[in-house]
Amino acid sequence: MNEDGPLEALLRQLGAGDIAAAEQVFRTYEPYLRKVVRRQLPTRLRAKFDSIDVVQSVWADMLQGFREAGWRFPSVEHLRAFLLRATRNRFIDRIRQYQASAEREQQVARDREEAAPAGDQTGPSAAAQADELWEQMLALCPSEHHPLLQLKREGYSSEEIARRTGLHEGSVRRILRTLARQLAFLGNGAADSPPPAA
Repeated sequence: MNEDGPLEALLRQLGAGDIAAAEQVFRTYEPYLRKVVRRQLPTRLRAKFDSIDVVQSVWADMLQGFREAGWRFPSVEHLRAFLLRATRNRFIDRIRQYQASAEREQQVARDREEAAPAGDQTGPSAAAQADELWEQMLALCPSEHHPLLQLKREGYSSEEIARRTGLHEGSVRRILRTLARQLAFLGNGAADSPPPAA
C-alpha cells in the first residue's frame, strides 16, 4: 500500500468515472479495511456480521458518491483517510444496530421465561395426584361452576374470572372458598361425613 504511484493513476481513472478502476482500488484497500474492522469486532458479534459486510457497504456508498454526488479526492492519502473514517463509522453503526437487536432479543427471552409456567418438577405421581384432585373438585362443584374452575386452573384472578363468567367477584371468591373448605374436610379423613354447608 506504500506504492501510491499506481494508486494515483487509479484515483484519476476513478475520478473520471471508470468503474474498473473502482474495482481495482477496492481490491487494493479491502484487506486493510477488513483488518481494521476485525480488530474491533467483538467475539459475540462475529456470528452476526463479517468485516466484508462493512467494507462492501462502504464501497457501495462510495461508488454512488462518485457517480451521483461527484466525489473527488485530491490524493491517495485523502482517499485512504476517507475510506478509513467511513469504514469505522459504518462499523459503529452496525455495532449499535446489533447491540439494540441483541438487547431486544434478551428482553423477549426474559419475558418468555417469566411468562412460562413452571415445569412439572414433581414427577408422575404428583401429576396423578393433581389429576385426582381436579376430578374431586369437579365432583364437588355444580356443573355450572366448572367453567369458573377451569379459568382458575388456567391462572386467572378472581376479578378476571368474574369478568369472563358474568359473576360478581365476591361470588367467585365465595365459590372458591367453599370448595377449599370441602376439599380440606375430605382431606381430614371425613369423607363419610357431609361437607360443611356453604
